[in-house]
Amino acid sequence: MRAPEPILLTSKANSRFKQMRAALDAPGVKRKQTVLLGEKLILEWFEAKAKIALVARNRLSPIRWLRLEGRKAHRVEEKLPLETWELSENLMRDISGSASPPSIALVMELADGPIDPPADWVIVPWGIQDPGNLGAVLRSAAAFGFQEAILGPECADPFNPRALRGSMGAAFTMSFRRFSEEHFADGSWVALDSGTGATPIGGVDLSAPLRLMVGNEGHGWRDADLPKRCVRASISITGVESLNAAVAVGIACFEIARRRECARGPE
Repeated sequence: MRAPEPILLTSKANSRFKQMRAALDAPGVKRKQTVLLGEKLILEWFEAKAKIALVARNRLSPIRWLRLEGRKAHRVEEKLPLETWELSENLMRDISGSASPPSIALVMELADGPIDPPADWVIVPWGIQDPGNLGAVLRSAAAFGFQEAILGPECADPFNPRALRGSMGAAFTMSFRRFSEEHFADGSWVALDSGTGATPIGGVDLSAPLRLMVGNEGHGWRDADLPKRCVRASISITGVESLNAAVAVGIACFEIARRRECARGPE
């Protein structure tokens, strides 16, 4: 099937552009669209889509190509014969939030999150408001086999373009749901905590089903209403006050993966 001829947009006052911009800017659960910026991220989505085991692929449905004005059709566009909007450099810069806008982007529609029980290995970002930081946390967790994220209060949107860039495609390998109190009834909850009274992570049970919590880097767990049976786990450090959230998650997830491997034993 041949795609229709591109539609050229050059003004921010254009009704089509304003409608798209509003959809992309909607906060939290109200967001129903996002955009994959650049060939690399788009190809990562295609790769994840081809792997049946990856559940997040079903949350993203492609609806429109965006192409920089004056550029020829990109080879990746042949994979999906969708409507194409050609955007002036100024409009593509506005969409991407970058001084050097990509030549190609793919607008995606977001479906609702899963309704089935959470997976065995779940990362729980709590109050991480910066999309780039959230993306990095997701990337660290996905690298060690975490299958899902439960997004705590005031957490950024994992499908925000900056979060997608920060996750480097990891968001395509995980499912996502927003936190509700009923989630506390399931699994073992462990909160990474650099404060006094926390148990060194080496002495914490990290077996499945595990919900690994990481808090806001600024105020940690202050004022957070954590479950009573939640264990606070610390990572021993020297010379600095605390770790970046994504770094802490990476260390904790490595320890979890190491224990899983040891439990399997030699093949």
